[in-house]
Amino acid sequence: MSAARTRGARRLVLGSLAAALTLTLGGGGTVSAAPGASPTGSADRAGLREVMFVGNNWDGTADVIESTGDFRRIGRINVIPDRERRMWEIGLNPIKLAYFLGIRQGPGEGHDQFVDDMYATPDGSAMVVSRPSFADVVSIDLRTGALNWRFPVSGFRSDHMAVSPDGTRVAVSASTSNTVHVLDITTGKEVGSFATGDKPHENVFTDDGRHLWNMSIGEVTTALDAPGWDWTKGDRRITVVDARTFEQVRVIDMRARLDAFGRKDLSDAVRPVAFTPDESTLYFQVSFFNGFVEYDVATDRVTRVKTLPVSPTTDPDRTTWVNDSRHHGMSMSPDGERLCVAATMDDYATVVDRSTLREGPLVPAAKPYWATVSGDGRACVISESGADRVTAIDFTTGRPVASVAVGDHPQRVRLAHVPADWTAPTAN
Repeated sequence: MSAARTRGARRLVLGSLAAALTLTLGGGGTVSAAPGASPTGSADRAGLREVMFVGNNWDGTADVIESTGDFRRIGRINVIPDRERRMWEIGLNPIKLAYFLGIRQGPGEGHDQFVDDMYATPDGSAMVVSRPSFADVVSIDLRTGALNWRFPVSGFRSDHMAVSPDGTRVAVSASTSNTVHVLDITTGKEVGSFATGDKPHENVFTDDGRHLWNMSIGEVTTALDAPGWDWTKGDRRITVVDARTFEQVRVIDMRARLDAFGRKDLSDAVRPVAFTPDESTLYFQVSFFNGFVEYDVATDRVTRVKTLPVSPTTDPDRTTWVNDSRHHGMSMSPDGERLCVAATMDDYATVVDRSTLREGPLVPAAKPYWATVSGDGRACVISESGADRVTAIDFTTGRPVASVAVGDHPQRVRLAHVPADWTAPTAN
């Protein structure tokens, strides 16, 4: 780690898919693929091996690690093999250059953002990656490292993605154009798109792929973070569309729901989410809050709010919190009994009992930025962006069981499949 990174590494707190399974509009239904899960099922499919992809945002790489056990690293992919060409194109366009530099100084915290999200194609032959600084989505051949296709998003930045339960489509947020594009994962051709609120972020396919939910978070890079300036953050809402026609089905404004619950103090910018296996309950994090909210889908109301411990080392000045995040990252155990929460600015992760909302041990972690579920479902896997590692925490005990070094500033972690005999295309 560089000296600059060392100075920026956050102090640890000492203390004692996403398993977000999909939901229907009516609050019931069958279980389908979780955000972050490999959509096509088990780890023993013929000729394929289950792994995890770890996106190293500032590196421009993605590590491939084991999905269980010691989570050891088995390879690394360069996700910006075309960097020279992209930089040349950006340099020739003053508007693109301005946005590129703005991303570096804003959400990139002084760094370029080269990988936000990634998934594997159903046959395990390619990795599909969203690259914020290059405002695109690309498919990378896992054997050769070459680009299969490239899709430039509308506007100037790409963000979170979601893959359909059958693995054939990938949705990507175009955060500066308030649009979600849905692409054929094999060809990169757009099959549809829809409008969102300001700064679309998280995407979730639900109801066995029949609906697609998008959470817009509004403007998160300004210093206008005091509650009195909340109106400057823009239109923040959940947009639900038919995943076949891309027609709007429902819009959920959490502002009214939070107000009705008596929490006018909370932001309505919905960040990472998790859903119960029966699709009836939604858990979500919001900007600036050290905790999460429980929402009943059928009755359309907030039912509980959980406040988690504050670290004594956390800077109370909320303008210093990364992109308005206080906590950023949630996953749920496959049985629906426990939530795993990444307390980003408080430097810990913890497993919460869903029935009582009582947290377990606070596991020290350096700026944890995401949480998902291991291949066997036994552990929550967090990315520690401040320490360049991935750590697995046992859902039952709430204790860490493994940790592995990865690249510079890991963020998204996703289950995936690669060929059983796969090796990285280049030595790392």
